[in-house]
Amino acid sequence: MSDLERWRLILGEPASAATGRLAGDAARRDAALEWLYGRDPDLVERGVRTGGTGDSVLTTVDWLDDVHRLFPKETVERLERDAVERYDITEVVTDPGVLERIEPNAALLRAVLRTKHLMNPDVLAMARRIVEAVVRDLVRRLAREVRQSFTGTRSRRPSNHRLSRNFDFRGTVRANLAHYQPDERRLLIERPRFTSRTRRHVDRRQLVLVVDQSGSMAGSVIHSAVTAACLWGLPGLTTHLVAFDTNVVDLTSDVTDPVELLMKVQLGGGTDIARAVEYAAGLVDNPRRAIVAVVTDFFEGGDAHHLVRTVRGLVEQGTQVLGLAALDEDANPVYDRDLAQRLANVGAHVGAMTPGQLVEFVAERMG
Repeated sequence: MSDLERWRLILGEPASAATGRLAGDAARRDAALEWLYGRDPDLVERGVRTGGTGDSVLTTVDWLDDVHRLFPKETVERLERDAVERYDITEVVTDPGVLERIEPNAALLRAVLRTKHLMNPDVLAMARRIVEAVVRDLVRRLAREVRQSFTGTRSRRPSNHRLSRNFDFRGTVRANLAHYQPDERRLLIERPRFTSRTRRHVDRRQLVLVVDQSGSMAGSVIHSAVTAACLWGLPGLTTHLVAFDTNVVDLTSDVTDPVELLMKVQLGGGTDIARAVEYAAGLVDNPRRAIVAVVTDFFEGGDAHHLVRTVRGLVEQGTQVLGLAALDEDANPVYDRDLAQRLANVGAHVGAMTPGQLVEFVAERMG
């Protein structure tokens, strides 16, 4: 594809006078982009793309077939994500014909969770394939971080177990400096050094994940379910998962199956953080061995004063309280800073974390 064709695809029909008209696959790419981005009123006002007001000749299934044939995988994923998240084209996850063709990804999983209440049982069964595929990939990646955080750490003691992961580079260099050959600029290694590993001493801890299931928190709900599943059954750790809107639902019994858990989540509705935190406080067995992690945007629809009092009570009894404005791969928070600051003022740790960072936090408190 020439540079002029690329610019024509970016700028739309108004650029044809300067770039020339498109033909063949380039024209078909332009039609696919027009079908999606032509509906953006801002672009139409700026004259970047023509937009058009008539009925599209493409159906969602036709469009999806075209983009998979005409664009590289990375571009297809971006187009599918924009269709769902920017333009609310719910057919992408509610049309059986589309679901048969679509490649599972995180954006589509979020869309499934938002629209599954619109699906009949047959479509829901097809959408479950997206949930299973994305969750399986997330679990695989996070499980690796869990193993790294909760397995033994290096000690300074020497070891006779000659494993590559235990190789002590600095100690080896120091021990063999006498064998350095300046003419050849080479160090001969006669005595390689290795370190031993020690396991963390683990006292039983309790983690209560309290997750806001309002629509804006879809990514955090997904990663909270996966995180709880990966932490479940670790020696020395008891894990609970609680979801809330204006009501509170204890999902701990479903933690071992994050797919089934996510299919039960109902995104949307109001937000009563105070009620959820009060419920979590009732789950705490040993306050000084407990972590309560509240994943929310802090836009409280309930009693903010009651929430602050409950968090203060947890902190004063020795419980560590985390207020997480985001828990996903990007950890980009959007939240009510005033309420978050009030919780920080009474002793909560407030911020945003990736799942791996939360796992590391829990591991450090257990170590």
